[in-house]
Amino acid sequence: MEYARLGSTGLQVSRICLGCMTFGSKQWRNWMLEATDALPIIRRALDAGITHFDTADFYSLGVSETLLGAALSDFGVAREKVVISSKVGLPVGDDPNQRGLSRKHILHSIDASLKRLGTDYIDLYQIHRFDPHTPIDETLESLDDIVRAGKALYVGASTMHAWQFAQLTALASRRGGFRFSSMQSHYNLIYREEEREMIPMCAAEGVAVLPWSPLARGVLARGTDPNTSPRSRADNVARQFYHHESDAPIIEALGRIAQARGVPPAQVAIAWLLHQPQVPTTIIGATKIFHIDDACQAVSLKLTADELSQLTAPYRPHSIIGPHE
Repeated sequence: MEYARLGSTGLQVSRICLGCMTFGSKQWRNWMLEATDALPIIRRALDAGITHFDTADFYSLGVSETLLGAALSDFGVAREKVVISSKVGLPVGDDPNQRGLSRKHILHSIDASLKRLGTDYIDLYQIHRFDPHTPIDETLESLDDIVRAGKALYVGASTMHAWQFAQLTALASRRGGFRFSSMQSHYNLIYREEEREMIPMCAAEGVAVLPWSPLARGVLARGTDPNTSPRSRADNVARQFYHHESDAPIIEALGRIAQARGVPPAQVAIAWLLHQPQVPTTIIGATKIFHIDDACQAVSLKLTADELSQLTAPYRPHSIIGPHE
């Protein structure tokens, strides 16, 4: 495993981050891995040198956090040796105050996440979406208080328009408090719209870009066969997201390079992301042990300039997709 600094911070993160959305309760989504199936994957990640784990209070409505915290404790992992990320903002209940970025919800949510994770602090606490219904000052002051209290060490954001993130970062700078350290973005070989505004802005601000869905919900791993897992068979969102006319030639180029290299396409797709200068780590969702192995092997896969060109040349502009609003 290799490690890299998170943006302009001094925090070192493993170049592969294990996303824990797939770990939790089947009552939330029928393709969730519950503890019996999730623990071996977390164990393999730790053995491979992965130190960064990303979850959210929204994932299985807290069960993902509980499972991750219990696994790290059961495996005897020293708290200082791992980087735990979590998120706040998406609905975690039916009450109107169980969502968004109000002071009430943020302060309640951080304490609830800490309890579920079984830790005194979260390394990277991220707002899951932009909240247009809460004054930005209120959100930033609440995050400042969390950092000052030692409940979070760094603050990040996820999935919004660049102009919204610009508002947040500009006001945070004027306030003289914390700085946003990271932006989780929807970013992969067949969805690169973040390169237009968000990624250049993050580069200018010293903010790390943490791609989610690096394999385009599995499309880049399985190619044109959409029905190879319980999640893919039930995943109408993937069919809505990834159907652009330029996707097929990119997937074909990915397959050619993978075959020539003698590696799975997933490794090449992840390696491409890790070649991007603003990306210190990418978040992978794993449902099988070999998903961890493929991702970790991608770290050392160095692509040539010609291979990078083959992968990017067919791309054409896409409509903005994803839950930005």
